[in-house]
Amino acid sequence: MFELTTMNLVADFVTPERLSLVVRVVLMLAIGLPVIGFIKKILARMIKDRLSLQAEVLLVRTVTYVFYLILAVMVLNEFGFKISALLGAAGVFGVAIGFASQTSVSNIISGIFLISEKPFVIGDAVEIGGTLGIVDSIDLLSIKMKTFDNRYVRIPNETMIKSEVINLTRFDIRRAQIVVGVAYKEDVRKVLDVLRDIAANISGAMTDPEPLIQVDSFGDSSININFGVWTQTSNAVNMKTELIIAVKERFDKEGIEIPFPHVSLYAGEISKPIMVQSTT
Repeated sequence: MFELTTMNLVADFVTPERLSLVVRVVLMLAIGLPVIGFIKKILARMIKDRLSLQAEVLLVRTVTYVFYLILAVMVLNEFGFKISALLGAAGVFGVAIGFASQTSVSNIISGIFLISEKPFVIGDAVEIGGTLGIVDSIDLLSIKMKTFDNRYVRIPNETMIKSEVINLTRFDIRRAQIVVGVAYKEDVRKVLDVLRDIAANISGAMTDPEPLIQVDSFGDSSININFGVWTQTSNAVNMKTELIIAVKERFDKEGIEIPFPHVSLYAGEISKPIMVQSTT
C-alpha cells in the first residue's frame, strides 16, 4: 500500500511537462555557459593590446556579466517568472537599495575616473597611504594589490581618489638616493670629489642625467650631503644598497669619518641626604 502511494506521488510530480522543462533548462545551461566562455575568450583576443590592461579586464568582465544576466533571465522565464513582474519588484526595492549602496556607487564612479585618468596600470608598483605593493587588478569597486611581503590588500576606489598615489614604476629610470653625513673636521670639497668618483664608477649608474651631489645642511653631528645616481627603475632598490656599501668602503679607505651622535650625561653634585629625626 505504501509503495503504491509513493509511486502515485512520483507519477503526479514527474509529468511530461516538468520533464520537458528540466530538459530545456539543462540544455540551456549546457549550451549557454560554454558559449559565454567562448565569447569571453574571443573578446579578450579582439581587444588585446588595443586598450590599457585595466580597460581590457573591465570590458571583458562587463560583457561576461551581461551575458550571464541574459542567461539567468532566460532560465527564469522557463520557470514561469514574468520579467515585467521582476522589473516591478526591482523598482520597489531599488529605492531602498539605492540608499544603502551610496558607497558602492561612489566607488564605481571613482573607478571610472581612475580608469580614464590612468595614474597606474596593472603590474605597477605604487604607494597608497603608506601601503606599498604591486597592482594586481583594477575593478569598478576597488583596487587589489599584493605587497612585497606577499600580503593581499584591497583599497576602495573612493579612498584612491582621496589619497596621494605614488607610482614607483611609471618611468623607466629613477634616482637612488641616500644622505651621507661627514664629520665637521673633514674637507668637504675632497668629500664631494670622492662621491663624484664613486658615482662615475659604480656599476649600473647612469651618467645622463647627472648624479646628485649636493651639500644639504649642518646636522647635529655632521655635514649632510644628498648623494644619488640615476639607474633603471627595476634596479633602484639594489642601487641604493650598493651606494651605501660603496660610500662606506671608500670613506674607510680615504680616512673620511662618518660621525655618529655622542651624548654626555651630567648628574651634578650629589648632596648629602638630610636625616630627619622623629619624636614620639
